[in-house]
Amino acid sequence: MSRNRITQLFGIKYPIVQGGMIWASGWRLASAVSNAGGLGLLGAGSMYPDVLKEHIDKCKKATDKPFGINIPMLYPNIEELMQIIVSSGVKIVFTSAGNPKTWTAFLKKHGITVVHVVSSVKFALKAQDAGVDAIVAEGFEAGGHNGRDETTTMVLIPSVKEKINIPLIAAGGIATGQAMLAAMVLGADGVQLGSRFAASEEGSSHDLFKKEIVAAREGDTHLTLKELAPVRLLKNKFYEDIQKAYAQGASAEDLKALLGRARAKRGMFEGDLVEGELEIGQVSGLIHEIKPVVEIMNNLVAEFNKAKEAVINF
Repeated sequence: MSRNRITQLFGIKYPIVQGGMIWASGWRLASAVSNAGGLGLLGAGSMYPDVLKEHIDKCKKATDKPFGINIPMLYPNIEELMQIIVSSGVKIVFTSAGNPKTWTAFLKKHGITVVHVVSSVKFALKAQDAGVDAIVAEGFEAGGHNGRDETTTMVLIPSVKEKINIPLIAAGGIATGQAMLAAMVLGADGVQLGSRFAASEEGSSHDLFKKEIVAAREGDTHLTLKELAPVRLLKNKFYEDIQKAYAQGASAEDLKALLGRARAKRGMFEGDLVEGELEIGQVSGLIHEIKPVVEIMNNLVAEFNKAKEAVINF
C-alpha cells in the first residue's frame, strides 16, 4: 500500500482512521489502532474534561505514534475540552456536529491538523472554505448520528470528490479491505471505520453490546429520530418503543422525553440491551467476530491488497 495524501497528512502507515465513537473509543482502542499503523481517535463526545485528559495521557504512554481526538462541537464543555487538547499537545482533531468555522482557526493557530465530518457536498464545501485540512464524508449507512439526506457512501464520495480539492476520507459501511478499495476507487484518499472497531477487543463499550454487533444481520439497524438528530440504531425494545410513539403521532418533544438522558451510555457502555440506545452501522451484518485491533488491521490490509490485485488482473 503506497503512501498517499492521508498517510502523509497524519504521518501514519496506512490510510485507515478509527472512528471516534462515543462509549467505544477510549485510549486502549485509539493506541492499538495507531500502533497497528492507522490513526486512532479518542471519542471526546462521551468524556468529561477530566476524563478526556486522563485518556490523552494514557494514550501517549501506550503509543508513540500519531493519534487524534474526535469532538462533537455541540458538546456543552467544548471550550474546556479545546483548552485541554491544546495544552496536552494533541496534533490532530476531527470535528463534527457543528459549524467548522467555529473552531478551525483556533486549532490551526496552535499547529493542529483539523478534519471535519460531513454528510453532504454542501457541508463539505463549507468545511473546505473554513480552512480544514481534510474532510470525512460519511454515508447514511454509518452508525450513530447521521445525515438527514440519507445519501449513501457510494454516491456521496464521488459527489464530494468532484467539488473539493483537499484530502477526502470515506466513512459509512466500510469494514473490509474490499470496501476500502471501492471507496478509494470512488475518489477517497483514505477510510474511516467505526463499527468494525467497535467490535474489537480493545473497544471500551460493553461486551454484551459487542456481542449484539456480531449477532446482527442485514436489516437489523434503522435510521430514526430525524426530528431530533438522525441516529442509526440496532432494533431492540427501546427502538420498538420509538416506532410505537411514531404510530401514535408523537411530537418532537414526546420523542425527546422518550429518549431521556444517558440512553446511549446505558446501552453501549453499561450493556442494557433492552432499554439502551445501541448505535451501530449497517455493516454490522458483515461483522462476525470480536477481534483484537492488530488482527483487524492486518485483515484490512491483506483484503485490500488481494482485491486490488484482482481488479488489476480483471
